[in-house]
Amino acid sequence: MPHKILVVDDDPDILEAISMILESQGYKVATARDGVEGLANLKAEKPDLLILDLLMPKMDGFAVCKELQDPRWAKYKGIPILILTSVREEASRRRYELETGLELDVDDYVEKPVSPDTLLERVGRLIKRKGSG
Repeated sequence: MPHKILVVDDDPDILEAISMILESQGYKVATARDGVEGLANLKAEKPDLLILDLLMPKMDGFAVCKELQDPRWAKYKGIPILILTSVREEASRRRYELETGLELDVDDYVEKPVSPDTLLERVGRLIKRKGSG
């Protein structure tokens, strides 16, 4: 049974590129263009991993992370989150802490542009960890 990955990014080129990289390794990919669609697809698809951009229209990745802290989303708590964004990690973490008073609780953080090898290595590691966790 192939692992399913939900990729949330507002850039269609990035969605396509990441989907191709992941599908070439046998992953099943679902996509969303903003946080609202992302959360809806999280419920519908129940993916093994969420790859999330931070800067998006309607509802950004920060808001998605915050929403997932809500007890109503508790059953999705086990899904690892990989942030893939052009924002430097330090800046994102600081912004999130200032806005929410919480630490940005994600499993991995990769800055764009990312090489296919790095992406696959991080994805593989998170999915393995979820399987054994």
